[in-house]
Amino acid sequence: MPLLKQLNENEPNDLKNYLRMSKTDFDRLLDLLRPRITKQDTVMRQAIPAEERLIATGKSYEDLKFSTGIAAQTLGSIIPETCKAIYEILQDTYMKVPQTSKDWKEVANGFKDRWQMINCGGCIDGKHIRICQPARSGALYYNYKNFYSIVLMAIVNHNYELIYVDVGKQGRISDGGVIQATTFYRRLQNETLNLPKPMDCEEDLNVVFIGDAAFSIEEHVLKPFPQKSLNYERRIYNYRLSRARNVVENAFGLIASRFRILQTSINVNPNDTNYIVLAICTLHNFLIKHNSSYVKPTSENSETQDTEDIDVSGQLFPLQNCKK
Repeated sequence: MPLLKQLNENEPNDLKNYLRMSKTDFDRLLDLLRPRITKQDTVMRQAIPAEERLIATGKSYEDLKFSTGIAAQTLGSIIPETCKAIYEILQDTYMKVPQTSKDWKEVANGFKDRWQMINCGGCIDGKHIRICQPARSGALYYNYKNFYSIVLMAIVNHNYELIYVDVGKQGRISDGGVIQATTFYRRLQNETLNLPKPMDCEEDLNVVFIGDAAFSIEEHVLKPFPQKSLNYERRIYNYRLSRARNVVENAFGLIASRFRILQTSINVNPNDTNYIVLAICTLHNFLIKHNSSYVKPTSENSETQDTEDIDVSGQLFPLQNCKK
């Protein structure tokens, strides 16, 4: 491909910005996807190479048709197909729910070591993915933020990796309603997630998932105390909870920063949008595994810093005063 070859030979820094990843990561990803996205030439024309199909993801069709030389109509089929391949090929390796009690304990140990939160199996939150209004959809996708969206519901581990995602619920549905419609929640209620028993956990307590005020408090779900009922102990609890829960907010920030399509209104049908978002989620985990510079050290909040921090009540207080 002329543009990719020229950038690789003459402007390696521009190539990294263009690909949104290093050339090494791109080649590794291409090797995984090549058997799936390579097409056969016909007597009428040559097939678009796998490299170009993989390059042609991440921006608007109008922008891409100039940089790739591929017609917008062709891009309309290439991009959803490639995104579906990315998700289906990478999900088993780079994004899966822990399967055993031992796997869940590894996640909990990660939260304890990195964020000083015990027995945490993950942080839950929803992100509204902005879309253009689908035809004949009325107000189904219109959310409380006054734009059209689908909801990305995610559970994130201590290392900013998305261990479970659900994409596609209409934006009008609250986070609490979306989580209750997921397979993860059904397995949680049916006790089929293979979570460790309390006797095998810290302080003989349940493994829990952390959410914000939009979620219902349950046996395995914790959320902050309301601001109106805060005393000193509850402020400590809210601080610890919100500090650990920052991993899901930071994960959403990382994917929005790296995959700029999330900063625009996606103008494809909702089903194709789902695969675009799923591909982004798996690529996010792929980059965490293979690119040490993807997550900066400044993404973490160090408890040793001599600065003030903020709790969920919006009040500033010295960090050292919150330790117990």
